[in-house]
Amino acid sequence: MKKLNGKDNLAGYLFILPFLIGFFGLTIFPMAMSLYLSFTDYDMLGTPRWIGFDNYQRMFDDMKFIQSVKVTLFYVITAVPFRLVFALAVAMLLAKVVLMKGMYRTLLYLPSVIGGSVAISIMWRQLFGNEGAINSILGALGMPTPSWLGDPNYAIWTLILLYGWQFGSSMLIFLAGLKNIPAIYYEAAEVDGANAWYRFSRITIPLLTPIILFNVVMQTIQGFMAFTPSYIIFEDGRPLNSTLLYVLYLFQRAFTFFDMGYASAMAWILLLVIGILTALIFKSSSYWVHYESEGDK
Repeated sequence: MKKLNGKDNLAGYLFILPFLIGFFGLTIFPMAMSLYLSFTDYDMLGTPRWIGFDNYQRMFDDMKFIQSVKVTLFYVITAVPFRLVFALAVAMLLAKVVLMKGMYRTLLYLPSVIGGSVAISIMWRQLFGNEGAINSILGALGMPTPSWLGDPNYAIWTLILLYGWQFGSSMLIFLAGLKNIPAIYYEAAEVDGANAWYRFSRITIPLLTPIILFNVVMQTIQGFMAFTPSYIIFEDGRPLNSTLLYVLYLFQRAFTFFDMGYASAMAWILLLVIGILTALIFKSSSYWVHYESEGDK
């Protein structure tokens, strides 16, 4: 029996061997190497030189780092609620569709599939250019045509709009949650004379809070890691660093200035911040997330 169990264990390890190689070779080892480099001065050409916590101390005096933190916080605080509210609104409309609902779901999900691509970022840059389609429409309507990509007051909003446009994945998750709400709750509320707003605020939202929690966590993490649109549309955070997202500045430090030690330190600070925010969101969930099973206790 011991020999048979040993053979079974060996077979199991052989099956998971590709995952183990990828996990340790592409995840654990790079993370450990990044942590080590964050305490060194390394230009990717020479030998890393140990400097302790100097990279972390530099951040307090780096004005571009501070600016990237401010821009990223504003981006996350603004773009994440915008995407989730829009996704929930579309999901509620889609839940009422009977004919060709599969086609509508597919079409509305497409922006999430292609929205983060380089091609879409280039298209977005053309749309919001001075001679782009957006300004052409505004001009035809007799409205002001701002410099979306050249004015610091408008530039970040083009990224926020692009982030909100990629609402498909959140929409499908909301839609699944809406489908799981028993119709009897709404029927009982209608019998009692509850209006649409009361049904939405007292039935839909409370029963969707677990789904909202999941979406908030996932979209917050994704918002902090946003990179491609800001890099393609604005290249270096222009105008006046108003679109200098954190990961874009991290990329600049690593592959433009070859300051890999400092970039590694920035990466670990980002990981720490995301971890703390995620923990705080989960900690706060006991006050606003409601589960159906709680009513049985």
